[in-house]
Amino acid sequence: MAGPLMTDHNPNLAHHFENMDQQRQSSRLGMWLFLVTEILFFGGLFCAYVVYRVNHPEVFIFGHHFLDKSLGALNTVVLICSSLTMAWAVRAAQLKQRAILQLMLVLSFVLAGTFLGVKYVEYSHKWHHGLLWASRYAPDAHILAEAGFEVAAVHAEEAVSEGAEGAPAGETSPAIEALPVDETVTEALSDEVADPEVSKIVPAATGPAGLATAGDLAAAEAERNAVSVDPANAKTFFSVYFLMTGLHGIHVILGMIAMLWLLKLAFQGAFDGGHYTKVDNIALYWHVVDLIWIYLFLLMYLID
Repeated sequence: MAGPLMTDHNPNLAHHFENMDQQRQSSRLGMWLFLVTEILFFGGLFCAYVVYRVNHPEVFIFGHHFLDKSLGALNTVVLICSSLTMAWAVRAAQLKQRAILQLMLVLSFVLAGTFLGVKYVEYSHKWHHGLLWASRYAPDAHILAEAGFEVAAVHAEEAVSEGAEGAPAGETSPAIEALPVDETVTEALSDEVADPEVSKIVPAATGPAGLATAGDLAAAEAERNAVSVDPANAKTFFSVYFLMTGLHGIHVILGMIAMLWLLKLAFQGAFDGGHYTKVDNIALYWHVVDLIWIYLFLLMYLID
C-alpha cells in the first residue's frame, strides 16, 4: 500500500502563503505601506519647516551660518554610497552569493556608522557653543564673532550715530544723500538766515505723511542689523534642526540594527537558497532614509 503523498515545503515560506511569489509581493506591499507612513511623518515636519521659514526668514538666515556644509556634504556622499552597497547586497542575495552579501552588509553598516560619527562631531560643536534648542539656546560671543555678526552690530551703531549727529564736515552721510530735497524748505531757510532773531533750529521736513528722515533710515538699518546679530527666535531654527536631524538619526540607528539582523541571517545561510525578500525590504527602508537626508541637506545646509 502506498504511503501518504509527501510534498517539498520551502522553509522560508510562511504557512499562510501559497507560494514564495505571493509571500514576496505581500511582504513588499507591507513595507511600502510602512514607508508611506514614514514619508507622511517627515512630510509634516517639512511643512512645519516651511511655515517657520516663511514667517521668520531672518532666523533661518542667521542659523544657516552655523551649519558646516562640508560635513553635510560628506554625510550625503556617505549615505549615497551606503545605498549602493545595500542595492548590491540585494543582488548578491538574489544570485546566492553569500560572501558578497556579507561584505555589502558590513560595508553598509560601516558607512551608516560613519554618518552617525559625523553627526556626533556636528552636535558636539553646537553643544560646546550653546547652539541648542528652546531654553537651552545660549550662544557664546566667540561663535557669533567667528560668523561675523558682531561686526554687523558695530556698523549698525555707527549708522545710528551718523544719522543722529550728521556726517563729518565736507562729507555727506549716505543715508542723507538718499533723501529727496524739498526746495520750499531750502528757500525758507535762506530767508530766515538774514534775520538774527529767527531760531536757528532746522525746521522739520515737509512732505507727504510718512516721509522718512535720515535718522529714521539709520534706525531702520540698525534694527535690521541688530536682528541679524541674534534674532529673538533664533532658538526656533536650532529646535527644528535638532528635531528633524535627530529623528533621522534614530532611523539610521534602526537601519543599522536591521543590517546586523540580516548579517546574522547571512552567516547562518538563510539566503543561500535565493530567498532575498528580507534583504530587499530593508534596502527599501534604507533608500527612503537616504532620500530624507538629501532633502534635509538641501533645506538646512544649502538654502540661505
